Amino acid sequence: MFKLSLKIKDLEYYLVNQLNQFFPDNRLISYEKRFNQSLHQALERLEYCFRHVALPSYHYQGNTYFSHLHSDQYSMFLWFMSNTVWKIYEDNELASKLFYLNKTLNGVLCMYDTKMPDIFLVIHGGGVVLGKATYNDFFVCYQGCTVGAIDGIYPVLGKGVAMAPQSSIIGECMVGNHVTIGNQALLRNRNLNNKSLYYRHTDTGKHVIEKSKEPWAQSF
Repeated sequence: MFKLSLKIKDLEYYLVNQLNQFFPDNRLISYEKRFNQSLHQALERLEYCFRHVALPSYHYQGNTYFSHLHSDQYSMFLWFMSNTVWKIYEDNELASKLFYLNKTLNGVLCMYDTKMPDIFLVIHGGGVVLGKATYNDFFVCYQGCTVGAIDGIYPVLGKGVAMAPQSSIIGECMVGNHVTIGNQALLRNRNLNNKSLYYRHTDTGKHVIEKSKEPWAQSF
C-alpha cells in the first residue's frame, strides 16, 4: 500500500500552486483532466520505484511512503510527473515547467524526455546533471554528480551503478553492473567491468580500479 503525506487532491493543489507561483503566465488550469490523470500515473510509477528503496524514510508502518516535504522524494516525484506528462500527452510546455521547478527547488537537472529506469534514486540533489545516457535499474547518485556526453556520445550504464558525491561519467563509457564510482572520480571515455570500484586516490589524485566486494548501490 502507498501512503502519502497529502491526499491526492491536496497534492495536486499544492503542485499547481507551486507552478503558478513560479510561472505566472495564467496558462495552467488547476484541475485540467490531463494534469489529474498524469498525477495519478506518476504516483503509480513513484510507488513502484520507492517500493524497492531500503532507506527507512521511504516506508512507514510497513507501507511505501511519499512525503511532499522530503526534498529527495519530491524531486523524484517531479521527474516522474514531468516524464509522464511528456510521454502520454506530449505536453512539452507543462513538462518543461515541471523540469524547471525541479531544477529551481532541488538543483536536479534531468530532462523530462531522459529515459531514466523504473527504479533509481537521487540523494541530496544539488548540482545533479543526468544527461540522456542509457540507464538501468537501481541507479543511485548523490549531489554534484554528472552523466554527460562528449561529441554527442553518452555513457551506457549497467544495473546497480552508484555514483558518490561530485563524481562524473562522461562520453563513450560502457559501465558494467554493480559498479561504484567514488567521490570526485571522473570516468571519461573508459569502460568498467562488472563489480568494479573506480575512485580517485586522495593522495596521488590518480584514478584506481579495484574489484568491489559489495556493490554500494545494494545498501540503498
